[in-house]
Amino acid sequence: QVQLVESGGDLVQPGGSLRLSCAASLTIFSMYTMGWYRQPPGKQREWVATISDGGSTNYADSVKGRFTISRDNAKNTVYLQMNSLKPEDTAVYYCTARFARLGADYWGQGTQVTVSS
Repeated sequence: QVQLVESGGDLVQPGGSLRLSCAASLTIFSMYTMGWYRQPPGKQREWVATISDGGSTNYADSVKGRFTISRDNAKNTVYLQMNSLKPEDTAVYYCTARFARLGADYWGQGTQVTVSS
């Protein structure tokens, strides 16, 4: 059974930084497109960032220049480095793994990030 386990969520002050991690139990992790989504309180889930199997990255405009997605295929782990955090970044952050040719679309359980003074 595939599992995506997020960690690293915390309470942080505005302007601070956090690094989220997502460990995936995937046998061919390197071939998956990995991503992060978030769901702010009372709002719909929204896309944050994606990293392809080849390492190409894309970001939502709201986080561009502040967040960095990366992956370590040897550790089956994807990261989200979040800098210059704002209160509006407060959300539950979810890790995703997608492999279109297999019809695979997996989600983690989420980790809470709260940005508040």
